[in-house]
Amino acid sequence: MLEIKNVNNIVVASFTEEKRFNAVISQDVKNHLNGVLEKNDKLIFDLGGITFIDSSGFGAMLSVYKHAKKNNCNFKLCNISEEVFELVKLMQLHNVFDIHTSLAECINSFAFTK
Repeated sequence: MLEIKNVNNIVVASFTEEKRFNAVISQDVKNHLNGVLEKNDKLIFDLGGITFIDSSGFGAMLSVYKHAKKNNCNFKLCNISEEVFELVKLMQLHNVFDIHTSLAECINSFAFTK
């Protein structure tokens, strides 16, 4: 379900085959990402290939975001499709999450983050 890799001491999590981030997988994803944040202080969630996120998927991401903030970690998103970004904007979450258009841009943004 999730592929985890380390790039320049930054953990990058991405989906392997899923196109929908929904109630079927949201709890497992949340638990997995929160577990990653127990051992790492920089996490990028690459949403490349995801065409739909439901309320439980957004809830999982918000939970991970809150867990990251509580533990002084950085949690960033990248590669959000136009369809999903419209939902993000509709829910005003673009004002909450640190979002970047590409993985490379997201990785480079850590140079400006404590």
